[in-house]
Amino acid sequence: MSGLSWKRQWMTDVRVNVLAGMTATLALVPDSLAFSFMAGVPPVVGIYASICILLVTTFLGGRPGMISAAAGSMAVLMLTLVKEHGIEYLFAATILTGILQYLMGVFKLGKLMRYVPQGVLTGFINALAILILISQLRYFQGESWMMYALVAATLAIIYFLPRYFKAIPSPLVAVVVLTFAVWVFGMEGVTRVGAIDASLPSFLLPNIPLSWETLAIIFPYSLSLAVVGYTETMLTHNLLDEMTGERTDKNKEMRGQGVANVVAGFFGGMAGCALVAESVLNVKMGGKHRLSTLVSALFLLLLAVLFGDVLAQVPMAALVGIMIMVCVAIFDWRSVFKPRSVPLAETVVMVATVAAVLFTHDLAAGVLVGVLISFVWFVVSVSRKLHIHSEWEGSKRTYRVYGQLFFASSSGLEELIELDCKADEIHIDLSQSRIWDHTAQLALNKVVERLKASGKEVTVSKGAALQS
Repeated sequence: MSGLSWKRQWMTDVRVNVLAGMTATLALVPDSLAFSFMAGVPPVVGIYASICILLVTTFLGGRPGMISAAAGSMAVLMLTLVKEHGIEYLFAATILTGILQYLMGVFKLGKLMRYVPQGVLTGFINALAILILISQLRYFQGESWMMYALVAATLAIIYFLPRYFKAIPSPLVAVVVLTFAVWVFGMEGVTRVGAIDASLPSFLLPNIPLSWETLAIIFPYSLSLAVVGYTETMLTHNLLDEMTGERTDKNKEMRGQGVANVVAGFFGGMAGCALVAESVLNVKMGGKHRLSTLVSALFLLLLAVLFGDVLAQVPMAALVGIMIMVCVAIFDWRSVFKPRSVPLAETVVMVATVAAVLFTHDLAAGVLVGVLISFVWFVVSVSRKLHIHSEWEGSKRTYRVYGQLFFASSSGLEELIELDCKADEIHIDLSQSRIWDHTAQLALNKVVERLKASGKEVTVSKGAALQS
């Protein structure tokens, strides 16, 4: 990191980045606890993971301002491993996940994200916003009107305070004001975060046998975790690059994520990745530099280890309000209210991606479905553009082929070129076309052979259009 870059990351907009990091941490706390519960592990496992991953990616990651921590999309994959083999195997799987992700960065797999269409990215973000909103509904179950009133008060502060006061992020003000109000007025029955029995994380080696059998157990889980973590991290990376107008190193980010998960595994944490909601919140509050994520990690450590009693008094309503604000902020409302402003194909892919995510509760599965539908749509669209113009040149019949010849379109050659035409001499002009694969070449060869078998003299002009 050059001296100018170092100064920009650590000495520019210090107050804004510090406050943004603290705000993001407040949104991160309930998620870390919920993800630990989702994975079937003690709450401190999620807290330790978030602290370790945040600290490491602050210095080694490629995307400043991105919040990486324990993630729900990865936690759901851990439950079976923990239930069947125990938490020590989870720590080992987390270490192996980090190694696999580091190798993804080394082999520069970040470039694969260029093949993810905009419709998939939009669907991913919209689905995530819906999942976050649904996950917040559980906090309203069995609650009195007071819960709804406090959430409404939180949202009112978040949206109206910036009109008059911008020195401190409004979500942070909302948390402080509601915590103070609940404490002063002694509001009974208001659900709070609750104390976290945590100490400083310490280095440990997973207590498991080092054998091929152990590797066979953890490798499938680690591979799934690495792929899901890669997908969510790269999509979050893309989103933040668009928000900030910067282009940052995706492969460096994957290497940093890999090292972070290795460290988390050795310090009793679970595997994690970038979090869209917290990352967007951090950047929107002005936390665009590495200082914001460092503050987020240290503030989370302080809250968990030194100020557990203070954290215990924070009403869940305040945190729920923040997460609802994040849902509203990241959802692409244009895709719903102005669908004609985007191509039909992109809208279909977006809807399919959202539906797949909501059905499977797996963001990676939704992205895969969206990419596959985009691929099929593209193949069908391109194959339909193939057409052939035929003309007589004396006694010779010329077929001029326009469009792309590949596995989906080449089957139309036999339909468009008259195998029983009256001409004795036939010329197939491919100068305005391109042969992309072996299937298309075989189809062309088959047409030529059948024409020759019927006694025709056949010539083919390929020029530079033939792909080897």
